[in-house]
Formats: sequence, C-alpha cells, structure tokens
Amino acid sequence: MQTRTLGTDLTVSAVGLGCMGFSHAYGAPTAEDEAVRLIRRAFDLGYTFFDTAEVYGTADAPHVNEALVGKALADVKNHVVIATKFGLRFDRESGKVPLPLVPDSSPETIRRSIEGSLMRLGVDHIDLYFQHRIDPAVDPEEVAGVMADLIKEGKITHWGISEANEDYLRRANAVCPVTAVQNRYSMMARHYESLFPVLEELGIGLVAFSPMANGFLTGQYGKGQHFDAATDYRAAMPQFTDEAVDQNAALLKLLSNIAEEKHATPAQISLAWMLCKRPWIVPIPGTRKEQRMKENAGAAQVRLTPGEVRALDDALDHMEMSAVFGGTPVSV
Repeated sequence: MQTRTLGTDLTVSAVGLGCMGFSHAYGAPTAEDEAVRLIRRAFDLGYTFFDTAEVYGTADAPHVNEALVGKALADVKNHVVIATKFGLRFDRESGKVPLPLVPDSSPETIRRSIEGSLMRLGVDHIDLYFQHRIDPAVDPEEVAGVMADLIKEGKITHWGISEANEDYLRRANAVCPVTAVQNRYSMMARHYESLFPVLEELGIGLVAFSPMANGFLTGQYGKGQHFDAATDYRAAMPQFTDEAVDQNAALLKLLSNIAEEKHATPAQISLAWMLCKRPWIVPIPGTRKEQRMKENAGAAQVRLTPGEVRALDDALDHMEMSAVFGGTPVSV
C-alpha cells in the first residue's frame, strides 16, 4: 500500500485500520483468536497504521482492544505505527446506554494511562498518542507539557488530539508540536473542513475516523435493519433508520454511479474522495471482515481528479441527507 506522512515525519499506510469494532460498539465482541488473526492479516495486506484506545472494550474487559492489538502485532511491532488514546473513561454509574464518557486529562491520569497502554500493547513506546477528547478542566498547555515530557522520556514519539478545535489545537501545538488530529470526517460529516487551513498552516495531519459514516456509505444497509441496542451503537444512529434510507437515496446513488465509472465500490469512492482531497488525510475505517479490509485498502488506488473532487463536494453541498451519528456524548 502507498504511504502518507502525518506531521513532519510519521510515515503510515495511506489507509489505516480502526480496531475499535473488534471489541466495542459494533455488536458482540469478536472472539479473541479471530480478532488477533484479522488484525495480523491487515498487516499482511499492507496496513501499517493501527488505531486503538484504552476505552475500547466491554464492561468486563474495558481495556481489551489494546491487548488484542498488542498480541496481533507482537512480531511486527517495529514495522507498524500504533496509535492509542488517553483522556476518557466510561460513566458506569449512570445506567445509560451507550455508556456516557467522562473526560479526564489530568497529568496524574495521563501518567497512569501511558503505563497501562505500554503494558497492554507490549511496546516500549507509543508511536502516536491521542488525547481522546478535550477536557475542559485542563488547559491545553498543561496537556501538551505532559506530552513533551513523555517524548523526552521516550514513552511516546508523536502526539495528537481527537475532535480538536482551532483554539485548543494552536495553544497545544505552541507548547509541543502536534502530529495529527483525529476527527470524525466523512461525506456526511464535513464540519471539520473549516479546520483544514489551520492544519495546512501548522503541518498537522488528519486521521479521519468513521470515514464511511459508521459503514452507511458502503451502501450495504437498507430498510428494516436491526442492531442489538445492548452492544451495537448503530441501533441509535440516525443514518440507519428506515426514513434515513429514503433521505440518503440520492447520496447512495451518486456513490454507486461514480463507483461504476471508476470500476470501484461505493466504499472505495467514499475513501478516495478524502484521500484525493489532501495528501495529509489518512482514513481509518474499521471492519471485522477480511474482504472489507482488502476493499478498503484498494481505495488508495482509486484516482479522482481535483475537478471530480470539487464536483463531488458541490453535489454534497446541495444534497438532502439525514442526520448522522455525531458521537457518544461526553459528560462534563
């Protein structure tokens, strides 16, 4: 697979693998042996960028996703980039489903988190350490100061911020240069495009999560879809309702038509659209199927001209769409 550079010097595969779904949010967790096999298989297919977090787990095993990634990549850990995250914990007392998230980026919590992640991943440093969500109780300068210390100590080599805004990003970057932001970005969620000029100015990459609107843009979901509300966040996502299928018909038709022209799939077009928009965008679609891994990796070979990207943007600007899932609420 082709590679891209995040920040000044972090080389990753053009498409990364979001590993969350193996153990969190997309139905019952995948059996450990199968999850390990699939993550390792992704490396064989050309993926060198793997994304996880300390909170991607279950009530019984809250940190299991990091452990899966560490086990799967143990023999190739020096040939991959692993991103993980700190700064969120689940509110298990509320009784709400999905579990609300509580931000906590205090220096003491970060210190505990990095040691736990290093242990579970089986590595001596983290390649890209993301603040999972902004903590309004902690200034960006303080978080960035801890990151600078962790870099000096050799515990991390690069850091980033997820769901970053311009003010927070600039303030943090002034203390310790930021390599990437990880923000929700897809054809159905484009609000972070306003941040692009800032990323260009500061030389910061964008790791795009939910790049296919939680799978909706694959075109594989229709009316009457059922998801288990106890384990699958899609049960509450507005883009998967029967009404939304009708509202998004024009979008899916557009993807299908372009896919036919390019001898690709709708999923590949939805990824190629952002890959061809900026050289510093790296999508990290998640999947639990080997065939989808191959398909997603193939998106890096699909070429859209600047004119075709602009035409797509214009069509998206004037197209009816349903609401799209914006993330699990963070309690502050």
